Amino acid sequence: MLRNLLNHIKPHFEQGKPLAKLYPLYEAADTLLYTPGTVTVKDAHIRDNLDLKRVMISVYIAVLPCIFMALYNTGLQANTILDASGGIPGGWRYELIRFLGAAHNPASLWDNCLLGALFFLPVTLVTYVVGIFWEVVFASIRGHEVNEGFFITGILFPLILPPGTPLWQVGVAISFGVVFGKEIFGGTGKNFLNPALTARAFLFFAYPAQISGDSVWTAIDGYSGATILANAASGASEYGASWQQAFLGTIPGCMGETSTLACLIGAIILIITGIGSWRIMLSVCLGMLTIALMFNLAGSDTNPMFSMTPAWHLVSGGFAFGTVYMATDPVSAAMTQTGKWFYGFLIGSMTVLIRVINPAFPEGMMLAILFANCFAPLIDYLVLRKNKQRRIARSAC
Repeated sequence: MLRNLLNHIKPHFEQGKPLAKLYPLYEAADTLLYTPGTVTVKDAHIRDNLDLKRVMISVYIAVLPCIFMALYNTGLQANTILDASGGIPGGWRYELIRFLGAAHNPASLWDNCLLGALFFLPVTLVTYVVGIFWEVVFASIRGHEVNEGFFITGILFPLILPPGTPLWQVGVAISFGVVFGKEIFGGTGKNFLNPALTARAFLFFAYPAQISGDSVWTAIDGYSGATILANAASGASEYGASWQQAFLGTIPGCMGETSTLACLIGAIILIITGIGSWRIMLSVCLGMLTIALMFNLAGSDTNPMFSMTPAWHLVSGGFAFGTVYMATDPVSAAMTQTGKWFYGFLIGSMTVLIRVINPAFPEGMMLAILFANCFAPLIDYLVLRKNKQRRIARSAC
């Protein structure tokens, strides 16, 4: 019945018909529900079962642990504050919690996930509505199909935001990320910057008061929730949490990037399915390990961040999330096998350098990946040129 309905309305979207400009929107819905209308049929093509839909589904499965932690930990941090203070703030989210008869019990999985969902889901909804709007606009102008690649950007972007990010800022940021980070370069496959990180960088520099500081990491206004990196940069002897808590992700931070364990599960899924590059993931960790150990050997007399060990760098901030889901973006990352090693090492080393040297910006992972995105084409070019020179020299012999 659904197939017949889509076939019945299709003529209204064809060339010369009143809704011809909206054909990309029809095609996006048809492709989402069924196999794309244009598929490879000639024997000259090498085909396997890994099409674009299966790639997206695999990434969604890999990111599910981080989505669960976004729901659970966002609610956990808020309910912990509410349980200690005894006060219930205003706002539609807490009114809905009271209407549903739920409690603010940090020991309850349901209470934590329910409250976390009321922060995470609106951000995700705004991201998809605004992002798909721009995808359809550019597809209609250029006369091509809507690319499904945004469905991955649309779920990764909310995961790297603080829980209290205003929804209007979410819409403005994802608009910037899609339009200026991807579409002006030709759309999916032609962008050299990661759109989700481009949107996040726009938020950081355009609205620093709402995206940085200690009070943005909890879903309760006016309550401080300093991150591990903020505590380390301030010279605190304790980072505010144990290493085990940081590894599990029960600490203040962006909604979906606090849990290294969740990112590790996602990394295993991406590597097994062949979608995420293990070379990039490993080289990012090697770059971080190398530079962090160098700073450890230098001592911490002048800068307390010098003493932060590689183990703490691994579980702090967005290092694990960026390594697994952002650095491995197949469009903006290096494409040659050798280039992936240099690309990943650059990200890992730059992350530690930014964290340690720049006290005003203790995170570093976002800027390191965007910096490496800019150099990925050059890295691939140099690798290919070196291989060409090697083959020419070998043939001359």
